[in-house]
Amino acid sequence: MLFIRRVQRLSKLIDKYSAINCRCYSNSARVTSIKERIKEGPGLKEFIIGDAEPVLTDSPHIPYLLENVKTKTRRKVYFDVYGCQMNLNDTDIVWSILKKEGFEKTDVEEEADIFLVMTCAIREGAENKIWHRLDHLRGFKRRAKDRAVKIGILGCMAERLKEKLIEKEKAVDVVAGPDSYRDLPRLLALTENGQPAVNVLLSLDETYADVVPVRLNQDSVSAFISIMRGCDNMCTYCIVPFTRGRERSRPVTSIVDEVRQLADQGVKEVTLLGQNVNSYRDVSQATEKFDTHMAKGFKTVYKSKKGGMRFADLLDKVSAVDPEMRIRFTAAHPKDFPDEVLQIISERPNICKLLHLPAQSGSSAVLERMRRGYTREAYLTLVEHVKNTIPGVGFSTDMICGFCGETDEEFQETLTLMEAVDYHVAFLFPYSMREKTTAYRRYKDDVPEHIKKQRHNQMLDIYKRKCQILNEAEIGNTHLVLVEGVAKKSGKIMSRNELYLRVVFDQTEVLCEDGGKRQVKPGDYVAVKIVGARSATLFGVPLYHTSLSDFYREYQWGQRRAAKM
Repeated sequence: MLFIRRVQRLSKLIDKYSAINCRCYSNSARVTSIKERIKEGPGLKEFIIGDAEPVLTDSPHIPYLLENVKTKTRRKVYFDVYGCQMNLNDTDIVWSILKKEGFEKTDVEEEADIFLVMTCAIREGAENKIWHRLDHLRGFKRRAKDRAVKIGILGCMAERLKEKLIEKEKAVDVVAGPDSYRDLPRLLALTENGQPAVNVLLSLDETYADVVPVRLNQDSVSAFISIMRGCDNMCTYCIVPFTRGRERSRPVTSIVDEVRQLADQGVKEVTLLGQNVNSYRDVSQATEKFDTHMAKGFKTVYKSKKGGMRFADLLDKVSAVDPEMRIRFTAAHPKDFPDEVLQIISERPNICKLLHLPAQSGSSAVLERMRRGYTREAYLTLVEHVKNTIPGVGFSTDMICGFCGETDEEFQETLTLMEAVDYHVAFLFPYSMREKTTAYRRYKDDVPEHIKKQRHNQMLDIYKRKCQILNEAEIGNTHLVLVEGVAKKSGKIMSRNELYLRVVFDQTEVLCEDGGKRQVKPGDYVAVKIVGARSATLFGVPLYHTSLSDFYREYQWGQRRAAKM
């Protein structure tokens, strides 16, 4: 009742004050609005002064509301990053969020108040590394008597092992899944009372599109941009749909803006990231396109997706931001390489011609158990089609050996596939069973570990031998390389060509367009003649400084001239 009476008194005063204004002033252009005049009048505080209840002059502390959580000091954060390139980009997002809230970053363990470990759950080996790291951090936390050290586990492992991390690993204070990084300031504030804080809820729409990542390595000439999150493919061996949720894509405009900002900062190479990056689909904008097109001979476990801007549209817009910026993308799925995607890659010199076509196995029977949506024959047909569409294309792949029920004959089909396709880059792994996956529920991990190891070594032997042959074939050719820096051990210049192969050469002054010479520096494009090769490295002699567009203009002119001769 007291509150009602106060509101009534305030309402009467406002009415009276408004009436006075109406009588005193005409409706001319000089009259100030009633609302603005009211702001100059008495406030609520004048009506309740002298009453029994105390007056609240400051906002109350409500710990479950993010805007009311305040950190007492500028706490220093140390980042540990494991796993894929997506985790690197996620770490930049986390740092952007924490920096805005007043946290500081340190690269010195002894200075850190908070350790944040960005984790990977895709394979058992990656998780084992993280468990060892947690053992080290637990000891560090116990020895730090002068301050309260906090440990946070972020990413896929946090989502998969949330109960174990909190209940069994008593040293862990914060567990945050891939979709809850915005909540980290609140979670860290809650730990000040000694209680663990957890948020591993998956989202159907979180893309962090409005968060501008702050790169941990500001000196790098390359950067990563996450364009979509989650995966809908549901391959039987894969944990990603359960740790990162359903597919959702960032709006094209936000991605283009970020590319433009990075170009302004001097970044020369951007890698577009996603669990299935080429299934990108921005539904925030209407387009004339309707059905999703896939490569011939491929299928999915989900219905055809309707509407939205597709990956080809995104590549078109992103590559047009800066012709001198290289564009890469990973990780892709072979099904999402329709002709429109291949065509834009072929047309734009600054879109790198290394395509990721993860085969996973060379056996159609194993591919069916993996639920990959294609056969060996469909995969090989796609490879030939890509080679005919994109001159000079290179391939990278993922391969798994020892998947559930894999026989010797089925594994031999994987080896023959690796012989048939020239892979410049390959990621080869023995299978490790993951909980929650379809394989965990449906199949038995029945290939012995020693057989998996043996098969893994066989794949590595073929891969290294093929890479040596491919690299030796480049001796005498001229490559455009992007300079990354100087190798610490050898002192040589480190760079990469279009196919992401490492190219090294001696530090020396290199010819410029004006006829002079100067030393190369990170971010320079240099034409390099290849004079030697190993399976993982090309060795070259620098010829001249150039630009990306000039080099490929000369390259295409040379190709046309050779064709006429």
